[in-house]
Amino acid sequence: MTEKNRNDHSSAFCNSEPVCINASRIYDSCADKDCAEDLPVFFTQPVQQKIDNANSIRFIGADVITVYINSEPVPFHRGFYTVEMTFFFEVKLDIFSMPNMRPDTVCGLSIFNKKVVLYGGEGSVKVFSSDTDCGLNPKAQQSLPKATVQTAAPIPLSAKLVKCPPMCIPCCQIPDFICTRYGGSFITGDRPNTVMVTIGLFTIVQIERCVQMLIPAYDFCVPEKECSPTSSSPCEMFGKLEFPTEEFFPPDVSPICDDNCKNK
Repeated sequence: MTEKNRNDHSSAFCNSEPVCINASRIYDSCADKDCAEDLPVFFTQPVQQKIDNANSIRFIGADVITVYINSEPVPFHRGFYTVEMTFFFEVKLDIFSMPNMRPDTVCGLSIFNKKVVLYGGEGSVKVFSSDTDCGLNPKAQQSLPKATVQTAAPIPLSAKLVKCPPMCIPCCQIPDFICTRYGGSFITGDRPNTVMVTIGLFTIVQIERCVQMLIPAYDFCVPEKECSPTSSSPCEMFGKLEFPTEEFFPPDVSPICDDNCKNK
């Protein structure tokens, strides 16, 4: 940072004024590491036929399609809420039907459910604003805390093919948009083969409320960078890119020396 910029920021700090804003304050949060073991995988009818004829499978990867979140007050513990999360995973597998043949890659759906208890404060007011239908939906505007979930990329740990298993029923109804995504409904009844997977999952769960906070304000955020127009010439756009030297010459790994090494 140049001396001029330092002086500009210093003068801005001295000329700050307190302003009141609406902000989401995090009241409680937790980080968790789950090993979701032996989750059944559900497939559509065409894919299930391939699974029924498979001799072996290989777990390629998993991804979180969506997470359904529901929070409810904990009885007799004011200010605490249960946060129930339902994770919908897309599971990608290679299935092997015949020896010495290329595998067939298929996708299925797996569901994982978990609950946590977090503190979310208390509030008994109802909030009405101009962006609702004249306040005709007060229940949706009650002063309840909001729960959010952050997930890292799931880690595929293991998968196994179970012959003639007991009937596996999803823990909840599969949303219609997921069925549409895979081109039809999922088979949840009896079937000759069922795939069971184990997935590693890292999550951060937060519970927050919208509150009024007093903060120092220094100035408006006026952009200083000009918007450069895009070019219709692909070669001109390519010419503006820097050469990726790091891709061709990886950085050296510095040796770790102890005190004796440093003294030599």
